[in-house]
Amino acid sequence: MEAGITREQAWTLLREYNQEPFHLQHALTVEAVMRWFANELGYGEDADFWALCGLLHDVDFERYPEQHCTKAAEILPAAGASEALTHAVCCHGYGLCSDVKPEHEMEKVLFATDELTGLIGAAAKMRPSKSCTDMELSSLKKKFKDKKFAAGCSRDVIRQGAEMLGWELDTLLDKTLQAMRASEAEIRTAMEAQ
Repeated sequence: MEAGITREQAWTLLREYNQEPFHLQHALTVEAVMRWFANELGYGEDADFWALCGLLHDVDFERYPEQHCTKAAEILPAAGASEALTHAVCCHGYGLCSDVKPEHEMEKVLFATDELTGLIGAAAKMRPSKSCTDMELSSLKKKFKDKKFAAGCSRDVIRQGAEMLGWELDTLLDKTLQAMRASEAEIRTAMEAQ
């Protein structure tokens, strides 16, 4: 699939609209998770495209929180992003701030993992290691069931994402945790370079 822009252009665009380290780290995390899923699910030839969709999924959120997924539909094409990339970014907020429905498996993965990466990240911060590399699925499931923990991460969206993909919830939790474990060190290094 064609992105229309390079990774370097995408990062520059993201930085133009986002300064908060939390948002930049989230973008890098979702980028890495999407790349991992592309390879895991047999879309290796499109891994760069999947990753760019992850990197840019919240491009408009910091500056335009009330127009999230709407402003992206203006920002991305103006920067040269393809229609496919723009559609993927806009549909990750389906049912929340967008009526653009995820259609491709990649879009469903983005929808399903966006909130979940936030939950896993919050759970990792509570661990003595401050890492998800030693987190077990059972520990993540306990945090998922605790509605008071990371209350801003919608469990309903995560469940809906698993259903969209036709996966058991545990499968989504486990795979996303694996993806975050695999990329944690790389993201830490990237954030230290900022």
